[in-house]
Amino acid sequence: MGDSGPTRRPTPMASPVQPTPLRAAPPRAALALVTLALLVGAVVGGCYGLRQTMGGGQTTFTPPRQVDAADVAVPPGYRVEVVATGLTFPTGIAFDDRGRAYVTEAGYSYGEEWDVPRVVRLEPDGGRTVIVEGDNPPWNGVAYHGGALYIAEGGVLEGGRILRVGLDGQVRELVRDLPSLGDHHTNGPAIGTDGWIYFGQGSVTNSGVVGEDSHAFGWLERFPQVHDIPCQDVTLAGRNYTTPDPLADDTGARAVTGAFVPFGSSTEPGQVVPGQVPCSGAILRVPPEGGATELVAWGLRNPFGLAFAPDGRLYVTDNSYDERGSRPVWGTGDLLYAIEPGAWHGWPDYHGERPLTDADHFAAPGREPPGFVLAEHPNQPPAAIARLGVHSASTGFDFSPGPDFGHEGQAFVTQFGDMAPGVGKVLGPVGFKVVRVDVETGAVHDFAVNRAELNGPASWVGGAGLERPVAARFSPDGTALYVVDFGVMTVDLERPWPVRDTGVVWRISRTGAGGGP
Repeated sequence: MGDSGPTRRPTPMASPVQPTPLRAAPPRAALALVTLALLVGAVVGGCYGLRQTMGGGQTTFTPPRQVDAADVAVPPGYRVEVVATGLTFPTGIAFDDRGRAYVTEAGYSYGEEWDVPRVVRLEPDGGRTVIVEGDNPPWNGVAYHGGALYIAEGGVLEGGRILRVGLDGQVRELVRDLPSLGDHHTNGPAIGTDGWIYFGQGSVTNSGVVGEDSHAFGWLERFPQVHDIPCQDVTLAGRNYTTPDPLADDTGARAVTGAFVPFGSSTEPGQVVPGQVPCSGAILRVPPEGGATELVAWGLRNPFGLAFAPDGRLYVTDNSYDERGSRPVWGTGDLLYAIEPGAWHGWPDYHGERPLTDADHFAAPGREPPGFVLAEHPNQPPAAIARLGVHSASTGFDFSPGPDFGHEGQAFVTQFGDMAPGVGKVLGPVGFKVVRVDVETGAVHDFAVNRAELNGPASWVGGAGLERPVAARFSPDGTALYVVDFGVMTVDLERPWPVRDTGVVWRISRTGAGGGP
């Protein structure tokens, strides 16, 4: 892909104690009045384009984070407990054969915040043991199999990797140089019924075209030649997009960019971009002892969460398009797929089975419809099992394994929550909770939410409950659901502001059920 630019770690930035907000967190009693006023305004003649965005991160926060399980509402018959606090950017959890819990701390967060990625074991006495540390963040998740931990290393500076880590901390690299230098990274992993290591590889861009938003994410200046890589040969429609050029010295410079090519490169109708594996926007797999990477499925934007259902079928949460960049796409909820092996699942020209040529649904206000960037499509994309909230950032999940917890075979999905205003407009916080999905019907039900008049993170609604749930895993005995909460992340017009030492692990179990680590 040509010169990929420097790979040294940027200088860490201190997290602000109280970032400049777009709005102050409203008192709980005022939230219902705010919502009512907005609804009345819309009916009386207000315009969506004139209404203020009200994302869950658009608030202020003053450390330290307060945590109280009583502030998290769950259905009758369940209880919530706090397992661990004070983690920095936690992203995943796994259990060994003895039932001990291991948590990944990412070492990186959007907002260009840097730290050391690590795995820590949560000890029964409340202590923590560092198993391994790395230098190529983010570490986006962990799974346990055959006496070892498997880590999805996002690799924003050096490319993604899949690591095998013994419980003695010895590291073996199974896969390297995954295309994770852009917007989205290497995710998962999950252990298949065949014993292989399955993982997601996110797309480089929002919708196939490198643009100004790529510069805002921080990577375009580091890697100006990086772009999305298809898993098979694709034929382009030749659509190009003109934007200001943030890499040029001249502030008035413009750049013309097409799909699946570097920033500033135009494309022609009928142009063929060769496919390869590994590729971006895909599910891949590798044997547990290492070897050649194999393609499982592609045409996914950011397949973050992976889990195998009790029947052995692979399910994936796909974080859908944002309303940003050269080719914004409006109103696309995150998707839960039952993966069809070998199939193209629609990105960057479909949302599930629906084409982006549908201007009534996908044209951002005041913008042209996204249209197609591909002249031909490999197959009709499969429909999703469930549609989740627009900008909910539905991430890690797990399936209830049996009757001890209840809802056997249903998926419990964490929702990191919106990143408005950067991803697009929302009229209230979206996500920031755990939902239950019946994969037979596609019905989505709230399962763990903050006790408040409106939905949102604790920093927005008040209280000491959930902030940004990012991963979920059932205990080995199937009695408890462990929820990893990334911690506080506020957002303003400049960037996200993640806050160190605010990550939490929660445990949800049946009332009267036994505890765990």
